[in-house]
Amino acid sequence: MNEKPSRCVACVLLLAVCAMNARGQEAPPAAPVVDLVSVAPPTGDLGESLRREKAAAVARGLDWLIANQKEDGSWSDRNFPALTALPLWAITQNGNPAHAQAVSNAVAYLLSCVQPDGGIYRTVSGQKGGGLGNYNTAICMTALYATRDKSLVPVVLKAREFVAATQHAGDDIYQGGFGYDARTGRAYTDMLNTFYSVEAMTVTAGAEELRPAGEKRADIDWKATISFLERMQNAGDAPADDRGGFVYNPTDPKGGTVTNAQGVVTFRSYGSITYAGMLSLIYANVNRTDPRVASALDWASRHWTLDENPGMGAEGLFFFYNILTRSLAACGVDLVPQSGGSAVDWRVELARKLISLQKVDPESGHGYWMNEAGRYWENNPVLVSSYALLALEQL
Repeated sequence: MNEKPSRCVACVLLLAVCAMNARGQEAPPAAPVVDLVSVAPPTGDLGESLRREKAAAVARGLDWLIANQKEDGSWSDRNFPALTALPLWAITQNGNPAHAQAVSNAVAYLLSCVQPDGGIYRTVSGQKGGGLGNYNTAICMTALYATRDKSLVPVVLKAREFVAATQHAGDDIYQGGFGYDARTGRAYTDMLNTFYSVEAMTVTAGAEELRPAGEKRADIDWKATISFLERMQNAGDAPADDRGGFVYNPTDPKGGTVTNAQGVVTFRSYGSITYAGMLSLIYANVNRTDPRVASALDWASRHWTLDENPGMGAEGLFFFYNILTRSLAACGVDLVPQSGGSAVDWRVELARKLISLQKVDPESGHGYWMNEAGRYWENNPVLVSSYALLALEQL
């Protein structure tokens, strides 16, 4: 689980079928063989000039975030602590000691959101999904753990117990996934919450080594999680160009629908959720050469663009940038192959794209990002700037 994927240099990596993954999940029999990189020597290197531009953009973005932190340590809407956790994560990942006070203030605010059940959220009435307990808790525990502050481990351990308890165990189409708030009692799970839950449980797994002796360790049912992910991945019934991609959940076609040659209607795959599904499989310890990962990468290659969130246009664009970065890095991909034998050095292209999209305040010189398409809260500059910074910091 903690294996760091190595970069490929002057080589061709092939995705082939794999009989078993490390959790004992049997792989399906059929899968395409997909080139992860082209035969051209990959670089995965931004080069000195672009690295300097990236560092300047990150510095401007962090300055903007810190200048917009509220007195109580929060950002944006106080009802949703994930909107504080994401900028905290971006600031912590940068590792600048000058930001220590902003980190301390943000941590204090998140701790004020800890509930008796171990979740990290606020109670919000009158909203579908309530206070988005699982979504907020998963992101908050990941950000708190990223601070490397051992005094926060007890909070993280309780949050792990909370998230593990929210996995849907019902015998229905949602089984194995995670939703916004299990306390609502409705049968519902989706790929976004499942991704954040799987990520949180993976990233914070080391906290279990510090759990007091005699306490039961918290974990999720990984086999059920993988089964849910498989159900969200388009396969045989989908049109050929849509296979390998992921959909949001079993009942909500956020990317619309498509019809195959036989007239069968399926939900259409789209970019951000396909990358979320791919990374969730990696977190679930499905091998990078497994056909499920292979077909997701093949879909990503066939639908490559940074001008939109494939299948969704401008909606969810910055989450797409963020999750694309982490997914391709986790898979060890330096170049994304294109038709005709060409390949895209995605790190270089993404760095240029995010730098070009940064808006700079002429008075302060601080920089931020915002999506004019407001769906998924992406007209919120705190959220979108956090997505962009987390992506740039990993390049």
